[in-house]
Amino acid sequence: MDIAKLSDKIVAGDRRALARAITLVESSRPDHREHAAELIETLRRKTDAQAVRIGLSGTPGVGKSTFIESFGMMLTEQGLRVAVLAVDPSSARSGGSILGDKTRMELLSRNPNAFIRPSPSGTHLGGVARRSREAVALCEAAGFDVILIETVGVGQSETVVAEMSDLFILLLAPAGGDELQGVKRGIMEMADIILVNKADGDLKPTAMRTCADYAGALRLLRKRPYDPEGFPKAMTVSALEQDGLSTAWDEMNTLVNWRRETGHFTGRRAEQARYWFEDEVKQALLAQLRTGQARAALDRIGDQVAKGQTTPSKAAAQLLQELQKSSE
Repeated sequence: MDIAKLSDKIVAGDRRALARAITLVESSRPDHREHAAELIETLRRKTDAQAVRIGLSGTPGVGKSTFIESFGMMLTEQGLRVAVLAVDPSSARSGGSILGDKTRMELLSRNPNAFIRPSPSGTHLGGVARRSREAVALCEAAGFDVILIETVGVGQSETVVAEMSDLFILLLAPAGGDELQGVKRGIMEMADIILVNKADGDLKPTAMRTCADYAGALRLLRKRPYDPEGFPKAMTVSALEQDGLSTAWDEMNTLVNWRRETGHFTGRRAEQARYWFEDEVKQALLAQLRTGQARAALDRIGDQVAKGQTTPSKAAAQLLQELQKSSE
């Protein structure tokens, strides 16, 4: 594989090359992993482009795909290039994914200034795919101005996307909770902006009340050092009627610009890089447990746990001790 040639095409905005590169980084084959690491490093040296990375989460049925299409079309009309990385849930039984998010965005998928890539979540938890972070880096190198990362939509533990985005947007439905729900820790306290969608028709009054509930709840949360006055905040939008989208985008820009000026933008990205470094180390160590002598020890001690001969915590300590002795 000619990594230099592929990287040149990506930097030049070749969409087919970008799609090939994302397929490459998503592969788990050892040779592909080596090529992917080389490609990411090559692109890092060739370009220092910084897109606005927006993580978008919300419960299934809240209208994430509809919002992304309306929001994406609005951004492209402003002359911006938009990339959408949609993560689709994988079956726990078959391992397959429908990857149907692109079919819900017919207008955006035909827009020459937009790029949509659905990916399976696989066994990775947290609402994103295992290699979503690298796909974001590829889209950034390809010159996209805004990158939208749509999560699976699994609930309050879906916070990993906040470790690869500059803004974390939480999309909620009208009557989706109350004041107590708003102050729960987890996904709520990670959100930069909460958007109550479907604020149209008969649901508009309900959406306004829901927004007021969450706005009140957000004021009870401890102020974060990387937020200006007034953030995080709750707003209403209607993806169906394209109402409130421009105001939401203005608020996103206000937050991003403030973080850039105060140094929080760069600092946050540095923290994220450290987070993913440690994650790669963890994954590499887990991979080593599945090979050679470590695998044999894992199976042997695992059988003892299954037979009730020892507890999981004691067995884990025993395994670590054996691995440490074997490495000395």
